[in-house]
Amino acid sequence: MAITRAEFEVVRALVRAEAGIVLEPGKEYLVEARLSPLARREQLPSTAALIAQLAGSRGALHARVVEAMTTNETTFFRDVEPFEVLRTNVLPGLVAARQATRRLHIWCGASSTGQEAFSIAMTVLDVPELAAWTIDILATDISSDVLARARTARYSQLEVNRGLPATQLAKHFEKDGADWQVRPAVRAMVRFDYLNLMKPLPPLPAPDVVFLRNVLIYFDPSDKRTILDRIRRCMRPDGFLFLGAAETTRNLDDRFERVPFSRTSCYRIAGR
Repeated sequence: MAITRAEFEVVRALVRAEAGIVLEPGKEYLVEARLSPLARREQLPSTAALIAQLAGSRGALHARVVEAMTTNETTFFRDVEPFEVLRTNVLPGLVAARQATRRLHIWCGASSTGQEAFSIAMTVLDVPELAAWTIDILATDISSDVLARARTARYSQLEVNRGLPATQLAKHFEKDGADWQVRPAVRAMVRFDYLNLMKPLPPLPAPDVVFLRNVLIYFDPSDKRTILDRIRRCMRPDGFLFLGAAETTRNLDDRFERVPFSRTSCYRIAGR
């Protein structure tokens, strides 16, 4: 049985307030699809019953509903080209600029189950000049469930088939039963932590590179501006921001400028 408009509005208001996710009218089917498995786990008879529980709950159920409504679609080396640009254009420039410290901080701002963060790590390992450097990749997400999965660094055959080149699989993964385990050297480069982009950022090492791909599309323009402003204030002045192919800073934050590379682009703080 489909949820009512009033029930939809309860969920819509919750995810908007807690995570900045904008659910357009007519998405009742999506709420039903995402929350019905949670209702079963909570031993409730229906999605409507779950939504009714929200009024009397404190924080735990609210958090689980927000997590269930968060999109966690991800693959290894998604869209390919951004990782090529990172390897061939961005990292060589940072090698020259960071010789004094020989350290790089990279922030993956919506890491989901870890494929993007590990793709970044494998890309870094393909740059010989960084072999003796200290590389810190911080991978954050709003969902505790997907972070727990990411920390296992364990992926099914289907997951490694989605975007992971055979050469990278052979080099950086070990077969473990029916699954594949990321090798320790790659895992050691990445740390996973909770972060809600709608809240003020906690103290972070100033990142040289920020990946925030396919995230801003879920926010309204006001929240996009707030998020971009926070990122610009925390990143290194000569750092690089990667967004998704359908995303831009244009008309949102003119203090970023687009830097075109081949078939893709990234962003830097204007005037660099």
